[in-house]
Amino acid sequence: MTPRAVLERFLRALGASRPGGYRGLRGKGQAWERLAARRLEAEGYRILDRNFRGRSGEIDFVAEEKGTVCFIEVKGRSGSGFGSPAEAVTVEKQRRIFRTAEEYLSRRRLGSPACRFDVVTIVEDGDRADVVIVRSAFEEPGGRSRIR
Repeated sequence: MTPRAVLERFLRALGASRPGGYRGLRGKGQAWERLAARRLEAEGYRILDRNFRGRSGEIDFVAEEKGTVCFIEVKGRSGSGFGSPAEAVTVEKQRRIFRTAEEYLSRRRLGSPACRFDVVTIVEDGDRADVVIVRSAFEEPGGRSRIR
């Protein structure tokens, strides 16, 4: 029996099977993205794309706010024991997001619009979730900016 089959059997025995969704952290990430989307729309963002995949990585949301194209990363934590979710957006992750944003603009033939990089942080504490939008969370790593 494969390890995956053993795990699935174990989870079924615990009653953890849920049709129509991912389990574990991947499912938690999807729930956080839905929560982030609701907050972004409530704050006036217009979501243009979700989970855009490029050669360098993935961008959770591409949105527009007041004429600016926003590339948005969603990070969440269950509790604060492992630090702030924003701390998980490392310099290497920022580089991948930036390269993927360049690819997005190129594929969509958007030219050089005003752009920024936002992070949505979510900290769950029991039944409560604290959702914060960090606008202009980072610029292109290294200081030079090919995206305006």
